Amino acid sequence: MLAHGFGCDQTLWRSVTELLAPEFRVVLFDHVGAGASDPAAWDAEKYASLDAYADDIIAIADELDLREVTFVGHSVASMMGVLAVPKASERFSKLVLLTPSPRYIDDGDYRGGFSAEDIDELLESLDSNYLGWSASMAPIVVNAPDRPELENMWTASFCRTDPACARVFARATFLSDHRADLASVALPTLIIDSARDSLAPPQVGRYVRDQIAGSVLTTLDTSGHCPHVTEPEQTAEAIAAFVRSS
Repeated sequence: MLAHGFGCDQTLWRSVTELLAPEFRVVLFDHVGAGASDPAAWDAEKYASLDAYADDIIAIADELDLREVTFVGHSVASMMGVLAVPKASERFSKLVLLTPSPRYIDDGDYRGGFSAEDIDELLESLDSNYLGWSASMAPIVVNAPDRPELENMWTASFCRTDPACARVFARATFLSDHRADLASVALPTLIIDSARDSLAPPQVGRYVRDQIAGSVLTTLDTSGHCPHVTEPEQTAEAIAAFVRSS
């Protein structure tokens, strides 16, 4: 099961899906409020926290009667997985956290990569100029200046999200703190991070590894926050090797 992060939809998994599908059953979906999800399902109060998204993940697994699932969450969806799997251990067998961050704001010795002022400015910019924000963030998120088509892909995905939903989702993402939830993960867990990622710098990946007992950290030699977009072969192989392992 592949879950997309903030500002994305399931289409950004396209290249990874093509590589995984010959060997594995792949389940894709759009979070409520993103992509081609049902607009009638959106409730701003309900989706103001990541718990509702985690409940949706469990509901999908229940509806499809999925078993032995490896949940792969990108960015904020990794924390949705952290919240979901302890509630439905009969459905999930492994967890892959792709460029995760349990908290984006620095806090004492914890370095999330942003100050509180940085996040306030980010959210204010999103509120005031939604489309402009996506265009300005694409080079930071994707970080593939020699491949502008990938930045365009991310921007197009972002623009398919309703601005009102994106504003709520942004706050649920960038103001959340799920550090305390990491210790509840008891499944085999792979953390995949990017060597050069401004949104989830390497110290965050190491922190997540240290908080989840028995977890493994793999750092890809790539730039940006979306290695499944910029380096799908490396990303798919890391996921596949982990799924195959006993």
